[in-house]
Amino acid sequence: MKITDVKLYHLSIPLKKPFKTALRTVNSAEETVIKVMTDTGEVGYGEAPPTSVITGDTNESIRGIIEEKLKAVVIGEDVANIEGILNNINKAVVGNNSARAALDMAIYDLYGKLYQAPLYKLLGGYRDEIRSDLTISINSPEEMSGDALAAVNAGYNTLKIKVGKDIKLDIERVKSIRETIGSGIRIRLDANQGWQAKEAVHSIRKMEDMGLDIEFVEQPVKAHDFDGLKFVTDNVMTPIMADESIFSPRDCFTLLQMRACDLINIKLMKSGGIYRALMINSIAESMGIKAMLGSMLEAKLSVTAAAHLAAAKKNITMLDLDAPSLLAEDPVIGGIKIDGPCIKLPQGPGLGITDIKNLIDIN
Repeated sequence: MKITDVKLYHLSIPLKKPFKTALRTVNSAEETVIKVMTDTGEVGYGEAPPTSVITGDTNESIRGIIEEKLKAVVIGEDVANIEGILNNINKAVVGNNSARAALDMAIYDLYGKLYQAPLYKLLGGYRDEIRSDLTISINSPEEMSGDALAAVNAGYNTLKIKVGKDIKLDIERVKSIRETIGSGIRIRLDANQGWQAKEAVHSIRKMEDMGLDIEFVEQPVKAHDFDGLKFVTDNVMTPIMADESIFSPRDCFTLLQMRACDLINIKLMKSGGIYRALMINSIAESMGIKAMLGSMLEAKLSVTAAAHLAAAKKNITMLDLDAPSLLAEDPVIGGIKIDGPCIKLPQGPGLGITDIKNLIDIN
């Protein structure tokens, strides 16, 4: 099975309601989708969302680097040599992680199709069903409490609460949510780099004293502030998770060597795809650190790729793969099956995706 072409498409999907974090507000998912064509007729699917405030990538940059650099690297290559192909993709450009992730997952999709096996089984096959949390966007305490209660009524027992815009109001948001949903539901906080180190310690300690029972706090400080992240980790009892601080295996190694966090969040769009995400997870596992597998605001295509990785590895114990549940439409045929928090892995070869509707050809 040899690669013959890479085709680019645009996919637009409206959200059920605006997605709000400390970094941005989004009303629709505007994605780049790729198809990697082969001489056998098999197609590998990949996707990249433009998350410029985190990865620095836009749809224009994603498409440009694929067309100008990455396409030439893979055309003519035999899919059986997946190690060689992915190594060449990662050597071809610096940064551009989302573009590399889209191509990476499409190659893995073809690899599964070559050997007629679901990708998660080829990567480890640890389980065929996983459970995700659900994200609650930043709004007023009243609106967030209502959204949280609706999520609990829909079967979610773990909620990821967005904070980081106003530290006093953040505490009120979490207090209101905890009072509304009771004590039996796990609450995770994600500040999306919105706090300074000292105010993070102050607010987390206050929430500890209030008995709000926070499972962990994700990325309380700026991505580059490794020392600030360590300061927070060292001065609170609540576990601290690194997210935007980890883009590469080297980032992961450095943070864990510093003991700057208790947990890590792996995302394909930060790592550059499954290939390097596997390295990051292995480093964390070797140092006794559990991982969460997360996503950006993505369609079911790339979330399916992430789910295959999550299902394959036992060290990935936490899932934040709710992005498809935030979208008003699902144009992906095949892939994971989502029933509230429950995600079931497809048993078809590769990613288990057979088609994508509503694609706009931009070749």
